[in-house]
Parts: sequence; C-alpha cells; structure tokens
Amino acid sequence: MTDVEGPPGRYSLAHRVPDLAALELLLAVARLGSLGRAARETGISQPAASGRIQAMERRLGVALLDRSPRGSRLTDAGILVTEWARRVVESAEAFDAGAQALRARVDSRLRVAASMTIAEYLLPGWLIALHRARPGTAVSLYAGNSDSVGARVLVHEADLGFVEGPTVPAGLDATVIGHDRLVVVAAPGHPWARRRAPLDPAELAATGLILREPGSGNRQVLDAALAPYGGPAAPLLELASTTALKAAVMGGVGPCVLSELAVVEELAARRLVAVPVTGIGLRRELRAVWPAGPRPTGPARDLLALTRREP
Repeated sequence: MTDVEGPPGRYSLAHRVPDLAALELLLAVARLGSLGRAARETGISQPAASGRIQAMERRLGVALLDRSPRGSRLTDAGILVTEWARRVVESAEAFDAGAQALRARVDSRLRVAASMTIAEYLLPGWLIALHRARPGTAVSLYAGNSDSVGARVLVHEADLGFVEGPTVPAGLDATVIGHDRLVVVAAPGHPWARRRAPLDPAELAATGLILREPGSGNRQVLDAALAPYGGPAAPLLELASTTALKAAVMGGVGPCVLSELAVVEELAARRLVAVPVTGIGLRRELRAVWPAGPRPTGPARDLLALTRREP
C-alpha cells in the first residue's frame, strides 16, 4: 500500500500532505536551481534530498522537477506546488513564532511553594542563583507547612513545591534534594541544658514541648519518631513560625524540637542549647514535589537543578 492509493479522503491529512522538511527542500531547490545546493543548505546528503523529492512526487502523484546535468528545473506542476508550499511554510513559521512567544510568557514567571524551614533557610540562596541564570523570571513564593504546600502544588497553584515531611503527598511526584536533622533545644537555664546523660525517647514523649502545628513536616517527623512511645505529650504551645518557636524557648516557656538549619546561630551564641537524644532517628529528607507526570520544565526545572548544586 502506498501513500497515494485509494480515494483522497481515505487517509488523514498528515498522510496526504508532504511534511515541512520536504516542502522546505522544494523551496530551496526552486530558489537555488540545484538539488545538490538545496541538499547542502538543508543539511542532508544529495541522495537523501533526491529520495525526499521522489517520495513527495509519489505522494502527490505529479512530477515536480525536471532533472538535467545543468541542474533541476521546476515543472509546471512543481511551480504551482512550490507556491502552495511557500504559504504552508510561512504559516508554520508564524506558528513557531507564536509558540516561542507563549513559551517566553510561561518562562517569565515561576510560582514556588515551600515549607517554612526551606523557605527561610535554603530557598533564598537558590532564588538568588536562579535570578543570575534567569534575570527576567518573576518569582512568587508561598510559605506554609508541608501539607499546605502539597495541596497548592496538587491544584496547580504552584509550579514547584518543597516539603519536609516523611511522605510524599498523594498525586505528586518528588525527588530528594537534601537532608536535615531535628534537634531538641532548650534555654540555657532549663534543667535539660545542664544534664549529662542523653534524653531517652520515653522521657521526650512524656514532656510537654513547644511544637509546630499539625501538618508541618517538623511535627510529622516528630510524631512518627515518638509513635512507639505513645506520641508527643500535649504541647505547651503550638506555633506556626520558627521565629516564634525560638523566642518562646529562649523566653523560658519550655523545650522545643526544631530544624538544625534554623538554630545554627542561636546554638553558636549559646542563646539555645542542644539536648542530645538517644534511641530515635530525627533525620529527615527534604523533597521537591510537582504534579504526578512529566518532570518540571522551564524555570521550575532550572530551580530544581540549582537545589542540587547550591549549599
């Protein structure tokens, strides 16, 4: 069976109309008067160019070129087909220009959602690097807990999300971009700050703590770690801000479990004291998330790449 067999409406338009590469080759032959020169201009061999023209002639059912030692000349049918080909190629060029403009518009903005620790302590450096690579991209940032970040990405209110929880929210794909560790911290005057033996998990679970709100990655990791011991005791306070949590601990309200990233300066200045804990793992994975399916493209892809390179 060939492309020209059967009635004209039997096959789809794609089977009956030559492709753009063939039409561009025909236009080059018409302009240059030589199949060999047209082949070189379009980046293919002369045998391949000859085969492409012959395939187009079979598909259309007419001869397009008269070939001679002096070159290739369009037949009367070839002249007519060339005029049609020019219109098709011009329309394709307009289509391509429109698609590039559309891509440029999409690439000019990036919506990011990030859990609090990542938003405060990691994302600023990544966004500075992204601005150097893509100075024309406008970035909007939503910061919240891991559950709310996953929900925003799931309904396409964010192009890329960053979460700290132990699991990937349903409907999202993810990749690990780093690791973090939770530490128990207390004010220098708290009894835990002076103890020599590490806390055991049962004592930690039985003590009222200042905690992040349910749904945060911090809280999810702690709840999972203390689940074998009955889970955390009723919290002294539940706060949604890392700054507020640190202020409450330093104010003497009680101990807290925070990201190591968030307390580096306070530990170095002895405004907070790290309390060792034995018998449980408080290390967690940091993940980038996006709607299940193809990996991110455009500025979201570039930001994702930067998370692997930037400290």
